[in-house]
Amino acid sequence: MNFANMMQQAQKMQKKLQDAQAELAALDIDGEAGNGSVKVVVNGQGKFKSIKLAPEAINPENPSAVDTDTIEMLEDLIAQAMNQATEKAQEKSEAAMKNITGGIKIPGLI
Repeated sequence: MNFANMMQQAQKMQKKLQDAQAELAALDIDGEAGNGSVKVVVNGQGKFKSIKLAPEAINPENPSAVDTDTIEMLEDLIAQAMNQATEKAQEKSEAAMKNITGGIKIPGLI
């Protein structure tokens, strides 16, 4: 195999990786706990997208005492914390990969 063919194959593989990443980013994958009282959604890359809390998750003895503003505030706070943690993890991962690769960007690693 000559160099030009190897480069073509590498470009095709890079395109396939980019397409797969885009498909994964577009997926919505949900999970539940507490008999459905807590629901989260992540994308196919495992990045947090949203959380929904039922009143029963906050006050199981008296769910009717929980107002919607409280639920929305808690959902927003949890979402902010999850997104912040995800960003920090991404930064640490990128720094570790940069240290290993000497700053060379290798498609599919980060």
